[in-house]
Amino acid sequence: MAYDKDDDAARKKRRQAAFRGAERRLSGGSARTITEQLADLAALPALLGRDPEEEPDIYGDGVVAELERRVAELLGTEDAAYFPSGTMAQQAALRSWAGRTGNPVVALHPRSHPEAHEDGALGVVSGLRTVYPTTEVRQPTAAEVREHPEPFGTLMLELPLRDPGFILPTWEELEELVAAGRERDAVIHFDGARLWETTVHFGKTLPEIAALADSVYVSFYKSLGGLSGAALAGSRSLVEEARVWRHRYGGQMFRQYPQALSALAGLERELPRLPSYVEHAKVVARALREGFEASRLPWFRIQPQEPTTHQFHVWAAYDADALTEASVRLAEETGTQLFGRWWAEGPPGLALAELTVTQEALSWTAQDVRTAVDAFVTRIEGLDAPASDGGPGPGGPGPASM
Repeated sequence: MAYDKDDDAARKKRRQAAFRGAERRLSGGSARTITEQLADLAALPALLGRDPEEEPDIYGDGVVAELERRVAELLGTEDAAYFPSGTMAQQAALRSWAGRTGNPVVALHPRSHPEAHEDGALGVVSGLRTVYPTTEVRQPTAAEVREHPEPFGTLMLELPLRDPGFILPTWEELEELVAAGRERDAVIHFDGARLWETTVHFGKTLPEIAALADSVYVSFYKSLGGLSGAALAGSRSLVEEARVWRHRYGGQMFRQYPQALSALAGLERELPRLPSYVEHAKVVARALREGFEASRLPWFRIQPQEPTTHQFHVWAAYDADALTEASVRLAEETGTQLFGRWWAEGPPGLALAELTVTQEALSWTAQDVRTAVDAFVTRIEGLDAPASDGGPGPGGPGPASM
């Protein structure tokens, strides 16, 4: 998904005000102010049962080291290291594996985060090269990994694969993918930014999932609601080497206690709730599909049709700005936020919205969703003409044969 860094300031301010003022929100939450964030941070020591007079961390000791131990415990790994960003964590992991395997080639999906959102950092910063077992808009198959014509030192799997719609393989497919990578003498790295919520789909515990890989990266803000930050987990020797690379990449920060405290709070509060979010996302997706099917919208797509995590995509054959305007008007006029901002993606005339089902959405019934869809579609009409290229009807095949 391409993010517009030049979003008009006035439009952004109006959009944020509309969503902040909504009485009910289906997807995610409203942007929080600095004052609200600081108040939340000040309340964290009491929430976590910590001494408010505790000394802050210095270069990763104290609460940061505690967070690292907690992550290793949750994932069942020997060790874990805190990183200021997932980009840096994966740079350190993949650079370390390249040195150990003697092969700088990383096999991954072209829509994975390092390829789509990091400005070529793996090659420019770490001297790595990437190859693609598949370019299809799905996870690779074991056969594609086995039959790839070029050797690679690391197989990186993003779980879930976010850009095409938070896609996960089945557990059996994942086991076969890992086995295929090992047959190629490759190490296995999981980009698990959102690994926390995959337990529902896989029907496995976090340690069982993490045990398939040689290293795992997890995020503290993408599912857990932390301020920022990530962790790299794996064997003690690998994590120790990654800490060296963390320093070289500029990640040895003097103080990180705000991020560490918010991450611990996320593990305490949000991690136990994620299964309920994932299950309710299925209810929401089904109700959205039913609402759109009953509407006059010329074409839409829920991707994937049954979510495998608590996040999924909604596609529509309309101008993205018109859909965003309808979302804003719905919030302003009814106090209900159904969607946030829409993005132009794929062929001209198509747009997508990303939905995240969290605590606020649990009170929405299927009928609530269908009613909101009807009100949303009413506000689309007359704003902008839909795409008129004779494309598929409601619920038909999506962009790029999704």
